[in-house]
Amino acid sequence: MNADDLKALQAPIKDRYKQDAGAAKLTLKASGDVSGDGLVCRVDTAKAIIDAGLHPLTGGDGMQACSGDMLLQALVACAGVTLKAVATALSLPLRGGQVLAEGDLDFRGTLGVAKDAPVGFSAIRLKFEIDADITEEQRATLLKLTERYCVVFQTLNRPPPMTVELKTLAKA
Repeated sequence: MNADDLKALQAPIKDRYKQDAGAAKLTLKASGDVSGDGLVCRVDTAKAIIDAGLHPLTGGDGMQACSGDMLLQALVACAGVTLKAVATALSLPLRGGQVLAEGDLDFRGTLGVAKDAPVGFSAIRLKFEIDADITEEQRATLLKLTERYCVVFQTLNRPPPMTVELKTLAKA
């Protein structure tokens, strides 16, 4: 796909959203099932069902996906697609590359071992290693726009308000 193809693909979508801002709004949903045996949550994705479980450093056996890994994978996926879209829109010759994310965890927090240890990532690093003949100015623009338009990056960087609710289901 080139810049003209991308523009042609997105132009009617952008026009629609300019005319009707409500059409651009969507609530994405995810669900998981905790009915089975063991400390597993079965997450239904668009492509597969993924069993998520405890990380080995919290008592898991390593046979299930770790939700922390899944969070970093979501960041990599979003940042990679965004990078490619931005490079395409700017007609930058991106031949390939890698998107890498790593995050620091102190499992004492989630296990309640140390009250001063955070629960969750204390730092996340996102790195791009690309094969492209571009100037420093183009590189800076590519990075700036990728950060600006990557949904997962922006969500992690500026967390939205969250709510949590717990309902119990009555037995018949």
